[in-house]
Amino acid sequence: MLILVPVKGSDPKKAQIASRSEAEQWALIDFDEGAVREVTFHPTWEETGADWIDFAVLENRFENYMDLMEAGMMVLVRREGQDTLELIVEAFKFKELDEIGL
Repeated sequence: MLILVPVKGSDPKKAQIASRSEAEQWALIDFDEGAVREVTFHPTWEETGADWIDFAVLENRFENYMDLMEAGMMVLVRREGQDTLELIVEAFKFKELDEIGL
């Protein structure tokens, strides 16, 4: 499954989640069987080349997320202290991210 996260930085472990307006790029995480297979970085989420992205994780629930939902993604939001990609992946594994609802 693929997880999309707006970030600052390009280190797969240390990149910080960012608001959509402040993001330098988007991390696309290939997550399978409880482990990260690969992390790639892209200028925009539309440029990932992925046919289907399962989840997007945003910095806060007040961001614009309708375009992500319209593309078929389930949109999640991080909790306090989940600042890096590594922490977000750990939170995803244990279902510690919050779902954004309409």
